[in-house]
Amino acid sequence: MASPSKAGAALSALREDLTGDVLAPGDPGYDEARSVFNAMIDRRPAAIAQVADEADVARSIRFARDLDLPIAIRGGGHSVAGMAVNDGGLVIDLRRMNEVTVYRAAHSVRVQGGALMTHLDRATGPYALATTGGRVSTTGVAGFVLGGGSGWLDRAHGLAVDNLIGVDLVTADGTAVHASAEQNPELFWALHGGGGNFGVATSLTLRLHELPAFSMALVLYLPEFAREVTRTYREVIESGPDEASGAILHITGPPEEFVPPHLVGHLLCGALLTYAGAEADMRKLAEPLLALPHESAVVTAMPYADLQCMLDDPPGMRNYWSAEYLTGAPDDLVDVLCALGDALPVPTGTMNALFPLGGAIADGPADYPVPYRDSPWAVHPFGIWEDPADDERCVQWVRDVRDAVQPWSSGAVYLNFIGDEGAERVIAGLGAENTRRLASVKREYDPDNVFRFNHNIVPA
Repeated sequence: MASPSKAGAALSALREDLTGDVLAPGDPGYDEARSVFNAMIDRRPAAIAQVADEADVARSIRFARDLDLPIAIRGGGHSVAGMAVNDGGLVIDLRRMNEVTVYRAAHSVRVQGGALMTHLDRATGPYALATTGGRVSTTGVAGFVLGGGSGWLDRAHGLAVDNLIGVDLVTADGTAVHASAEQNPELFWALHGGGGNFGVATSLTLRLHELPAFSMALVLYLPEFAREVTRTYREVIESGPDEASGAILHITGPPEEFVPPHLVGHLLCGALLTYAGAEADMRKLAEPLLALPHESAVVTAMPYADLQCMLDDPPGMRNYWSAEYLTGAPDDLVDVLCALGDALPVPTGTMNALFPLGGAIADGPADYPVPYRDSPWAVHPFGIWEDPADDERCVQWVRDVRDAVQPWSSGAVYLNFIGDEGAERVIAGLGAENTRRLASVKREYDPDNVFRFNHNIVPA
């Protein structure tokens, strides 16, 4: 660690050199800039570099390395483990780099490293184009994509990494490199699930797909119907087209227009059916779900970008998540999930989601480091609450869900869905053979493990 005098001089130099801004403790805006979406995370970096361009990123990396400061990279700040911020180090905050450029004729889009999902979706929507994005509009595009990328369009168009065309990266020594199928192909392979281990992604280019229409059905039921609803939903998905996706949700009724007032704050089961197509086709697909006794139903066409906002987390909430990818969704699993749904911490924002996979996910490239590709279903217990007094019961409920579904676990997991659950879970999210190969790539591009605030891959 550098002496205080050297650190002070270096910080002053960084302030002068950067096009963007540098914040240190005590500066106006520092506390806001260090806050991430998970209110359980409260860390105080030595400096936050609000970078404006690729040159700023390179200067910031060199600054931190010269002072032996740990580096955290912030895009959307949506890591549930708070990996976008550290104590006593440098945060490279990419949020000012949020430009999105749509190449309509080429069906592709270039997204800067600090763009959020809403920037991407709002830019492509006017062209009736889209690509697989996260299920929350405030998610950072770069972290989402490089971690694999699962969303409402993945059954139709594959995982986000299946649509990755190229990445511009600044590596641990401050060098700018481009990775694609033609340039640095081994690095490009590693970026298909290996996350932020190899450098700071300053831009990504993604393939776009035609999306002339999008529609959804959200049907809410009393919990006593959850088993029948889940089995019916399973049949709708497994017999339906790849354009259909969504989730079974166990939730506390939120104070929204589609929830009857007397059910706000009470346990509900929801069937969310999303459809990359017209409302008329959606209505036919949703008929078996609408035939079951329900409390409310919304079936409508809507812009894809609007659906992306539906599950946005309110600010200032506490979060704890986990996930298991499953070998199937038989009736005995459904019974277990519904029993756990009955034990959901109410009233909180905590929910349990059963996501359908398959379709284009399973048909994608087999050699990428995303070993969960063959799982047909995933369960994602998502703890979200406001009162610290609820910490113990909400965290324990998430762990109980994960433990209870172990008999149906494939052993693989999508790392963007979990926090810091240890090195073995990182291997489960990448695959053992892939991890060894990734470690060799890490050795080439980040031999000192500078980029370690992530689901970390240790250099070979």
